[in-house]
Amino acid sequence: MASHSPWSCILWDVDGTMVDASDGILRRLGITMERLGHPPVARAELVHWIGPPMFETFQKQLGMTPEQATEAVAVYREVGRDDGYTTGARLYPGIADLVADLAAAGVPQATASSKPEIQVQALMEHFDLAPQLAVIVGASIDEKRLSEKADIVAEALRRLEAQGIDVSRPVLIGDRHHDVEGGAAHGVPVIFVRWGFSWPHEADGAQAAVDSVDELRRLLLIPDEDA
Repeated sequence: MASHSPWSCILWDVDGTMVDASDGILRRLGITMERLGHPPVARAELVHWIGPPMFETFQKQLGMTPEQATEAVAVYREVGRDDGYTTGARLYPGIADLVADLAAAGVPQATASSKPEIQVQALMEHFDLAPQLAVIVGASIDEKRLSEKADIVAEALRRLEAQGIDVSRPVLIGDRHHDVEGGAAHGVPVIFVRWGFSWPHEADGAQAAVDSVDELRRLLLIPDEDA
């Protein structure tokens, strides 16, 4: 059945929204912590580590100085390169079909992730989603030049607009308060997904919150017969 969207373009967060990379992140953090002389991160603590830029999280969670966090991020990225950016990652069920159906309906899509862009690119190619995305946007590799969610949202909109895509009615799909705040900085409404790594209050300020991909689909695609 033909469908259309109330949105002119879709921005996707990646970790916790499209992709569950928790197994790989936990393993890479374990190796990193061992090299840095810190206790390992428990799975229950992943909510603190998945979503925000690692440069910020090393400071917040371990009390590191910016200089120490820079070194820690470099170690973590080295571990990631050795381990493989897609190792242990999986798509959340239903995401691939939703992305495909949005593309079939002619809705432009982009990533807007705090994950380094080189990793986002690798994940999107690994899961064969890259051909259905107009642009793939992530953080700079050092997480300094481009890391704040608001800046990443702005960059995604800029690249879409540069391709002649209508960005007048964008929506951001995310799972953390950083997504809600980053969208709000540019007047971009956020649909909050609850299957990621978040606390319940993080949905505050989102236009809507959903518990399943089917609920998300109903907000992104409207069958033409219902128009």
